[in-house]
Amino acid sequence: MTAERIIAYIDGYNLYYGLREKGWKWAYWLDVQAMATALLKPGQTLVLTKYFTSVIKRLEDRRRRQATYLEALQTLTRFEIYYGHFLADTITCRACGATHDTYHEKVTDVNIAVQMIADAYRDRFDTALLVSADSDLVSPVTAVRQLFADKRVVVALPPARWSKTLSQAANGYLHIGPNTLSKCLFPDQLRKPDGFVLHRPAEWH
Repeated sequence: MTAERIIAYIDGYNLYYGLREKGWKWAYWLDVQAMATALLKPGQTLVLTKYFTSVIKRLEDRRRRQATYLEALQTLTRFEIYYGHFLADTITCRACGATHDTYHEKVTDVNIAVQMIADAYRDRFDTALLVSADSDLVSPVTAVRQLFADKRVVVALPPARWSKTLSQAANGYLHIGPNTLSKCLFPDQLRKPDGFVLHRPAEWH
């Protein structure tokens, strides 16, 4: 019997903000491909993991930690990273007139939608495992189910994240809990193929 093919689509910032809200810094050093594999059922196989994020361009310490983590992810096989970007908005205080910049991640939901629909069209998966609780993804999930009757979409909700509309749009949903996360961390010291050793950031213990 042929195994059911799964592609995981991981909304990096939606997952990160869920972990941050929980205060689970220990889970930032997460092997997301191992996590996706741990969520599978018997008879399913993970054929590819797609990770969607944007690169931090300010706050040097955060940028450095993210760069180390992205290097760790790039040691994985059958793994692809897709980048969005941050858009700056200037906010003015109504009370005092002071202004400050705030940043919003853009394009990730579009990138996920394009990849999921393209992969369905190319018959690259039987089930899409979507790790996100972003309701903006309801439309592509609905489109996959309507256009490709033989394809399924299952939503894996990050910690502290919930979307009723996204969960209802999918064939099914589940919650990612601490037990799964704790078993899916990279080793504290991770050797890259070129021999360079990556160290888990001290702030993430």
